[in-house]
Amino acid sequence: MSIRHTTTGRKALAAAALAAVFSLALTGCGDDGGSDEAKQGGENSAKPSEPATPPTEEKGEQQPDTAAGENVDPNAKLAEVRGDGLVMTIHQAKRDSGGFITLQASIKNEGTQSKNTTAWAGTETALLAKNPNSVAGATLVDKVGKKRYYILRDTENRCLCTTGIPPLLAGKTTSVFMQFPAPPETTTEVDFTLPTFATTSVKISG
Repeated sequence: MSIRHTTTGRKALAAAALAAVFSLALTGCGDDGGSDEAKQGGENSAKPSEPATPPTEEKGEQQPDTAAGENVDPNAKLAEVRGDGLVMTIHQAKRDSGGFITLQASIKNEGTQSKNTTAWAGTETALLAKNPNSVAGATLVDKVGKKRYYILRDTENRCLCTTGIPPLLAGKTTSVFMQFPAPPETTTEVDFTLPTFATTSVKISG
């Protein structure tokens, strides 16, 4: 599924996915392995496909499948978090009327060596099989409501997030986006986690 659509198109798709998989997206805050239904889906699905082949010099730099960066101020900084020689800047976490949150961020490799991005897809088998080299492993936690929110996905387990991310070369930056079910209106701050990065608090706008 290509996520290269207009913002309106992404909202419609997110709303449809939210209605289809809302029960998969919410679990108790203490459950680190996902909901029971999500676990069952992972056990019954095929093994994850192999990560996409890294781009070669002859083919040129591979472009991730992403809609990140649309109508987002790259200078805005809600939070900054580090992990494995990378720094992630969260630019926006916006609540939309369709009942979901869109989080926009950029990740920079400040080291001198290329970094593999495959761990960002998480460990859920069903998501890995459909979304290798993605940020499907991201989660939000509402500490007040004691709920954990997982990436929205459609009925075929394709995530509403950036996919096809190649290894991040030294000094390079990649933009990413993720969409989650929205917590209650009374929740204005959540904890955000992406594998290999530390957890950080993020304020919700909108």
